[in-house]
Amino acid sequence: MKEGKGYKSGYASLIGKPNVGKSTLLNHLVSEKIAAISDKPQTTRNKITGVCHFPEGQVVLLDTPGIHPSSSKLNRLMVKTSLSVLNEVDVVLFVIDARERFGEEDDYALRTMRGIAAPKILVINKIDLVPKPRLLPLIDSLSGKEDFAEAVPVSALYNDGLDTLAGVVLRRLPEGPKYFPEDMVTDRPEQFLVGEIIREKIIRLTRFELPYASAVVVDDMAEGKQGVTLIHATIFAERVSQRKILIGEKGGMLKKIGSRARQEIEKRFGGKVYLNLHVKVKNKWRENDFYLREFGYGG
Repeated sequence: MKEGKGYKSGYASLIGKPNVGKSTLLNHLVSEKIAAISDKPQTTRNKITGVCHFPEGQVVLLDTPGIHPSSSKLNRLMVKTSLSVLNEVDVVLFVIDARERFGEEDDYALRTMRGIAAPKILVINKIDLVPKPRLLPLIDSLSGKEDFAEAVPVSALYNDGLDTLAGVVLRRLPEGPKYFPEDMVTDRPEQFLVGEIIREKIIRLTRFELPYASAVVVDDMAEGKQGVTLIHATIFAERVSQRKILIGEKGGMLKKIGSRARQEIEKRFGGKVYLNLHVKVKNKWRENDFYLREFGYGG
């Protein structure tokens, strides 16, 4: 169906507590990786827009940081980012982890949505990890939890149920124009996507507090000789001890982060990349308004 009468378009927000698979869901719905993913909570820090193209319409998905009780100023900004989109969308997709049932953190996230006019779709993710005999009773019990318009079980990782979910969302969108061209899957610039790839590798390769205390800024990105893309980026930590971990013995950890990031960046952009990483310390940057803005979190 071409754009015109009957063509649907609009905005849908992915909402839920941290680590329920919102970014994996976004990446699979747009059929391209645009958000950092890991098994650690609070991986997503910014609102990330993904554009889903279908013959009958276009869904603009907003992936948001997980809603959770906030401690640091960075976390409070992340939650503020999530809540800011709720009054701007046509549909809210409330995502939960099928393994964990409905806990206090889910209730906390759900309470933030009270008074939102947009229809709410309950997305029960990670059904591949739940025995089938438990699935139907689980869906029935969760469907009556709130004024959800529908409940859709999915496995974002294995693309199970995503066609059904897309159909449910499209049915609830108004008729409208094509907001983005068909070759566009996100409105985020390339520098942001590169920074997300580097940050994901830090999250995957380091442990404890370090993934949450690090930020990545892409300082420069330009085309060099023979079509090689030259990228210079800085990783910021909060303490000297964290900088030492990021660099590693004889630079081993930084080389590993850089190698894995470079491979994915080359795959993402389809060309050779030279990636130069540096590590600097900014003491307590997560509580500093200036650094939060400088690192792209302060609005």
